[in-house]
Amino acid sequence: MTATTTPEQSGGVPAREISISEFGAQKAQGILASSGKENAGVRVFIKSGGCSGYQYGMAIDDRELEGDLIVVDRGVKLLVDRMSLPLLRGSEVDFVENMMGGGFTVNNPNATSACGCGSSFRTDGSQSPDGEGSGGCSSH
Repeated sequence: MTATTTPEQSGGVPAREISISEFGAQKAQGILASSGKENAGVRVFIKSGGCSGYQYGMAIDDRELEGDLIVVDRGVKLLVDRMSLPLLRGSEVDFVENMMGGGFTVNNPNATSACGCGSSFRTDGSQSPDGEGSGGCSSH
């Protein structure tokens, strides 16, 4: 069963499963429009690895998988698999630009520590899954 939510539920109270910033939505809409995939969204997921234990991943995806949480926020469909959701709950996808360029980032209230590169994190100071995560920021 696929769960679908919208940003506002139960009397106008914003749902905080996952959201996207206004600037992130603008960037994502442009990328999705040029992807050539009809009804595509941004899949946000977690994988083991990175120097802090977990790494964020994002991809354009036109598939809705069994167990996915699907949130439409600011006109962008966000898809999160059931294994990643507990680690992403309450997060906001954003787009940041700096002197090194620009890219999507995840502002995650569940992360208790993060790597300097910003793409890996830990939630509770425990060992990373499967003994991974001892490499640097670029380890995959």
